Order: sequence, then structure tokens, then C-alpha cells
Amino acid sequence: MLSGIPVAYFMESNDQMALVWSSLITVSTGIGLWWYKFNTAGTLNRREAYFSVFITWIAVSLFSMLPYLFAGSLDSVVDILFEAVSGITTTGATIMEDIESHPAGLLYWRSMTQWIGGMGIILLGLAIFPLLGMGGAELFVAENSGNLVERIHPRVKEIAKWMWVIYLGMTIVLFFILLVAGMNWYDAINHAYTTMATGGFSTKNESIAYWNLPEIQYPIILFMLLSGVNYSLLFMAFSGRPGKMFKNEEVKWYFLLVLIITLLVFLIIYPQFYQGNQIEQAFRDALFQVTSIITTTG
Repeated sequence: MLSGIPVAYFMESNDQMALVWSSLITVSTGIGLWWYKFNTAGTLNRREAYFSVFITWIAVSLFSMLPYLFAGSLDSVVDILFEAVSGITTTGATIMEDIESHPAGLLYWRSMTQWIGGMGIILLGLAIFPLLGMGGAELFVAENSGNLVERIHPRVKEIAKWMWVIYLGMTIVLFFILLVAGMNWYDAINHAYTTMATGGFSTKNESIAYWNLPEIQYPIILFMLLSGVNYSLLFMAFSGRPGKMFKNEEVKWYFLLVLIITLLVFLIIYPQFYQGNQIEQAFRDALFQVTSIITTTG
């Protein structure tokens, strides 16, 4: 939220004070929680962990509404709640009809809600809860599923932090790729956020179709695919064990299905909607749509 203030300033957006007030309320609440610490013991049991996950999602969704409320660019509280929850849960559905008419700072915050929710705010909480005198290993189990959880559980806090390093690092890499490819810094950071989160929010009414350029669309396809991979497997790859990731049955079937479905879609759409010299365009459109759907980017 705080990072949206300089963005709004440099974009000469009229929602700077909306972000200032939202940040003040959110930060003040956070400081209050840290100060009192809820008199909580150092560990959470399984039941408390699941309840904490539920409460955290609710609280973050409510605080995510604040910039929309202060900016006044949406008509009702229900619309604001919908947009905030859609962002935090990376659902990607929106009630905004003319996206480009909304202030730049608000759209930046809208994209950032997806980025925060993309890794799971509980993983972020694992790094923050120790400051509140709380443990966090059970939260990882509550927020994640699969047999990999049992393997990495003993070092869950360390691994959660490294997952955030990977997530942040990939976001920065994609940002610079999009910047070099021709996006301005504002659009690049927004689409880096929402691509990594597989959420699909955009700053343009036409979304990525606004940039009908292979040098922009292929990197987004690649990072959508990577973001669709189990982050426990990405952790293995980045920690020096890439072979384990690519030998994983889930990963092999994932990429194989994307390839097969893309070829089928290409064979259907190419003869109907494209001319003879548009083979690459048809393949790219098919690959983009399939990747967007299978990763739930939208």
C-alpha cells in the first residue's frame, strides 16, 4: 500500500491521499497488533492454525478495500469488496467496465493485491509472526497441501522465506524483461505482479492484447507457466536440484498437457481466423490462451 504512494505521485494520479490514508490505517493497526501481541503463546496447534488462516484472509481482504473506499472510484461497498477479494484470492474477476478510467495508484494497488495473494499471505505471515511472538509452522500446513508438505515441513520457515525470495526475484526479472520489450515502467510492474500471481488483472481494457508483440507475450507466457508450477518444486530447482523438478510427474504432465492442448487449439483456430503467413501469430495466440486458462490467470 505504501509503495503505491510514489507510484501515484509519479503518474500524477488523483488518488495519492486515498493511498496515504489507507496506509496510515493499515500500518497503525499492524503496529498495534505488534505492540500488544495478543498475549499469545509461542506456538500454534493445528486448529488454531486453520482458524488463523481464515481470519487472516478476511482481515487482509477488508484492509484491501481501503484504497477503493477512499478513492471513491467504485459505486458501492459490495463492488469494492468484490474487487478486493478478487485481487487477494487471485480470482481475477472484475466489476470495472472501463479499467483505464480509474486512477493509476488504485490500479497499482489492485495489481499488488494479486501479487500479495499469489504466494499466499500466510507464507508472508511466517516471516512476520515471529515478531509478534508467534510460531508459524502449522500455518504452512494449513495453507498448503500435497505430499511435498511433509518433506519440507521441518524447515518450513526457512523454506517459506526462500519461496518469497524466488517469487520476488522472478517478479523483478519479468519486470525488466517487459521494460526492455517496450512496456513503460508502470505497465511493466503491474503486469509483472499479476502474471506472477496468475491473477490476470491488467491496466488496459484489452489486457495483454493491447501489446500484440511476441517479445512481450512470450515472456508472459513463460512466467505464467512457471508460476503455475508447485512452488515447492520451484524451490527444489532453485536450491540446486532442478532434476527433481523436471522428473516430477506433476510437472511432466503439466507441460505435456499445455503442449497438446495448444496444438489442438492451433489446428482449430488457424484455418478459420488466420491467413497463410500468420502461423506464428496463431500459435502464439493459442499458447497464450491455453496457458492463461490452465494456470487460471484468466
